[in-house]
Amino acid sequence: MNVNGGQSLPRASTLHVLAGRLHVIMLPMTEYVDYPFDSHFLTLANGLRYHYIDEAPVADVRPVLLMVHGNPTWSYFWRKLITQFQNRFRCVAVDHIGCGLSDKPEEEKYPFSLEQRINDLTQLIERLDLKRIILVAHDWGGAVGMGAAGRLPERFEQFVFMNTAAFRSTDCPIRIRLCRVPMFGRLAIQGLNLFSLGTLWMASANRKNLTPAVRSAFLAPYNSWSRRLAIYRFVQDIPMSPRHPSYETLKNIEESLPQFRKHPVCLIWGMLDWCFSPEYLKRFLQFFPEADVHRLEKAHHLLLEDAPEEVVAALEMFLTKTQTAVDSKNWTGE
Repeated sequence: MNVNGGQSLPRASTLHVLAGRLHVIMLPMTEYVDYPFDSHFLTLANGLRYHYIDEAPVADVRPVLLMVHGNPTWSYFWRKLITQFQNRFRCVAVDHIGCGLSDKPEEEKYPFSLEQRINDLTQLIERLDLKRIILVAHDWGGAVGMGAAGRLPERFEQFVFMNTAAFRSTDCPIRIRLCRVPMFGRLAIQGLNLFSLGTLWMASANRKNLTPAVRSAFLAPYNSWSRRLAIYRFVQDIPMSPRHPSYETLKNIEESLPQFRKHPVCLIWGMLDWCFSPEYLKRFLQFFPEADVHRLEKAHHLLLEDAPEEVVAALEMFLTKTQTAVDSKNWTGE
């Protein structure tokens, strides 16, 4: 891999330091089924290591599929899209701090807020100098990704949203509200791992695709109380009222959406989702009425597990159409 003009690095078991604080590590790490990608780490300004997948030479000018996951998944969620599109696009998939293979700091050492997660992603975009970005977002990835897009609009070309949100809402299912109850929520999420286990059980409509190996991979980064802190804090960070610390951040993200109205947008939705329900799809269409819409009637929240072929086909159709238009216009969004 070339990093900012640095040397090409083979897969190895050593840590390389390039471009100051950019670390690239390629280890014979625990293998996860269908996840054969090299691991890369960006050292953030706060000293924490931010894990990401980067499947394409940095010097390549091809567009970037920037994949941003939600709670309680990690970059493993994007494995099928990376495999499908890495020969035509630069595929970058991040792990939020506390998630996946990124560092898992203690509560006193990291704020676990929407604002901070946007800062983390913005640092990665700027340090890797990502341009021509096609945001692909799921769950919390919509708010985090659009927060970064609002700060760096010139770097983003297109947007793909899957069962996510980037605007305020008072809709919060009772199962999520229970996880926000003090003491009970922490015990349920960090102690019993019920949020991760429940997601695999209640947010999937095609459980035969969630083989033991796939389930193990999804759960592997969250195998102890301390390693499940980010899952708990994500639930706590849902801004349900103006008094919440993340409310203004989400409000600003929502208010930034109209600037992208002329950009190509694709909405791929698992219609059985009880969390990011079809009502969220309707809200997105209020902001982006010209968006391509693909309703997957038999897919739940984990739509890439329930209907991977349909998701790939929808994204393929969108990218084929829009890349031709974008390339011919040298897209500016005007």
